[in-house]
Amino acid sequence: MNAGAAFDADALVAAAREARERAYVPYSRFQVGAALAAEGEVFAAPNIENASYPLSVCAERNAVAVAVAAGHRRLDAVAVVGSGERGITPPCGGCRQVLFEFGGPELVVIVESLAGDVRETYRLDDLLPAAFGPRDLLP
Repeated sequence: MNAGAAFDADALVAAAREARERAYVPYSRFQVGAALAAEGEVFAAPNIENASYPLSVCAERNAVAVAVAAGHRRLDAVAVVGSGERGITPPCGGCRQVLFEFGGPELVVIVESLAGDVRETYRLDDLLPAAFGPRDLLP
């Protein structure tokens, strides 16, 4: 967990689950919700599809955008609830990279199944080892 980070994992998962219900997914019907904890606040968002598939945006990146727009630059945790009937929906590679930018290797990543019967918790470093980040660009 990030130093000094305090968050309620159950509340974060509940916010992700609620955001999932607002997903715009007319093509895949695969709803995903993500909720971030940043300095005691929660920011949640769903995924949004587009007829031009590459322009679709994942829930995790939408939630990061909401948190950054609110002035936050450091994330403590993220929870993700997807539509997979067979298990959890962890963040994709692109989302892992964006989460790393604002959460670093210690970011707590919680993924829960649609049914709520499976919950896994990771450190982002476990999901994105040897990540490329700000330290690789700055002198």
